[in-house]
Amino acid sequence: MENSKKSGRVRGLEPEGAQPNRHVHAVPAQDLLLDQNADECVYGPTCICLDLSFGAKHANMSDLSRTVPKEQLPSEDLHPLPMPVINLGHLGLDSATRSRVVDDIAKVCRELGYFQVINHGISQSVMDCALEAASEFFKLPSETKENFASEDLRRPVRYDTSSKDSISMSREFLKHYSHPISEWIQYWPQEPPIYRKYIGKYAAEVRRVALQLMEAILEVLGLGKEYMNEKFHEGSQLLSVNCYPKASQSATTIGLAPHSDYGFLTILLTSCRGLEVVDPSSNIWKRVQQLPHALHVHIGDHMEVLSNGRMKTVVHRALLNPEEARISIASIHGFALHEKVTCAKELVDEENPPKYKESSFSDFLDHLTANMDNKHRNFLESLRM
Repeated sequence: MENSKKSGRVRGLEPEGAQPNRHVHAVPAQDLLLDQNADECVYGPTCICLDLSFGAKHANMSDLSRTVPKEQLPSEDLHPLPMPVINLGHLGLDSATRSRVVDDIAKVCRELGYFQVINHGISQSVMDCALEAASEFFKLPSETKENFASEDLRRPVRYDTSSKDSISMSREFLKHYSHPISEWIQYWPQEPPIYRKYIGKYAAEVRRVALQLMEAILEVLGLGKEYMNEKFHEGSQLLSVNCYPKASQSATTIGLAPHSDYGFLTILLTSCRGLEVVDPSSNIWKRVQQLPHALHVHIGDHMEVLSNGRMKTVVHRALLNPEEARISIASIHGFALHEKVTCAKELVDEENPPKYKESSFSDFLDHLTANMDNKHRNFLESLRM
């Protein structure tokens, strides 16, 4: 790392032409972070590890509850921890480079369950336009947004606020199905006029990234990238578009309480910092910083089930930003509504019996409906055998 430290660039993030073997295209040189905190990554040679003095916080994480009761929310102690960054552009290079990237993804998924990706192929303009469309929606009059309000969790488009949603503490959100987009876009808001175009473009692009990551993770698990190919390509995509207000001294600093996502993968685009994840090895909250042009990725409940516990779902939460309101777009990827997810039979034997019952996205919605008044409801725990 000595040479890259002298040049002031993060290893693996150099602009095209800086080092002929890197083939990096997506991150402009002017957007790169200085790498005085970058170091050789413990997760592998193609993975960048950035120590940005993340604001991680203590939490009492129970293996049984996998959530943090309000009274156990952590103090303001800060703990610097590294964040792995995967260069997805390297997956398309020669087989040896791809193999190294897949190995790095394997280590990160098994040991952490979360990481950031760069060179993912989504242009900055597409990402910016999606955030703009989301922001414009939340600026609409309340009566316009309330047209999408419903207590029916199966509605194709649903608006809600922290006054009704049991895990939201200070946010408003719009959730809608996004794949196949030709089937669902007719239900999306027509106001603002840019919403369908900009969010639709981003939804299609981020789904491509999700499928690319799924192929690599299936290789990681030894299942092969073609494993259940049709089910993944015909699977569901749920967009959760969120608006968190600027933090105030008189209100809670928690925008969304600790929870995990039901699907295989969640890919998050956000306008500013506010996401925190629990580090599985230390049970410490870790603040996810903003890396230019990066997307945050974390493992969901159904990935833990499919892998028979080899990969763990990620508990995360949203804090309010003290400097500005925050927009985030979470893209959650899973099987189709009624398609069951089971422990892969290739990962089950006498020494590793199945650890989870089969379930579907529909089962998850039923679980939420039956536990609307239980803030500590946990879908994954209901699946454990």
